[in-house]
Amino acid sequence: MQKILGYMRKAVQNYCLISDGDKICVAVSGGKDSLVMLKGLVLLRNFIGIDYQVIAVTIDPYFDGIAGNYSPVSEMCSELGIEYHVIPTQIGEIVFDVRKENNPCSLCARMRRGALYNSAEELGCNKIALGHNYDDVVETFIMNLFTEGRIGCFSPSTYLENRDINIIRPLVLAPERDVKKASRNLKIVKSRCRADGHTNRQKTKDFIAGMERQEHGFKDRIFGAMCRAGIDGWGVSE
Repeated sequence: MQKILGYMRKAVQNYCLISDGDKICVAVSGGKDSLVMLKGLVLLRNFIGIDYQVIAVTIDPYFDGIAGNYSPVSEMCSELGIEYHVIPTQIGEIVFDVRKENNPCSLCARMRRGALYNSAEELGCNKIALGHNYDDVVETFIMNLFTEGRIGCFSPSTYLENRDINIIRPLVLAPERDVKKASRNLKIVKSRCRADGHTNRQKTKDFIAGMERQEHGFKDRIFGAMCRAGIDGWGVSE
């Protein structure tokens, strides 16, 4: 976990992600990234010199009409001494049964974000923390380039003017392999989504892994190019 805290501290300082008085809504799916980020944000308060609050929120899609079991997350939040909320939704039914989406991830993500934004506002939070890691950054850039024909990625920090909320990504400098190591002693909640493991992102992961085997450092070179070009706020991370 020590390495993760180092990555998170660097991201917070480089991209000015957190300030005194912030009330941060941490989006927790129950997967490794969100749990490691949640624990990291709580531990980071002990030494980073910034006074902020943390609240954990899970948006439950109710896949197949069944509530998810987030008791491991609830137990973790109790141990960390932070507030935790599970928000029930009908996202699973709408995406798979009503709309019958062939590519459900985009609609699901938009609906989750909407529910998350509403919850953050109701809880009085001024920031929302999402658990994208370093690998997610490169994958998103590649997906946008190959799928949409555009150069771009999500940003380390994004201000939503219509909501007056900042979206922050404290884990973006942490490679997925280190996140996996840090999550070994955490109780992961496995995704019940029907599309899990069969997404465009998974295909992109496989492509990048293949390129890494052929050209070691491929992923780092892509990220370095993004930083040198200053694409979408990534200009200060190296």
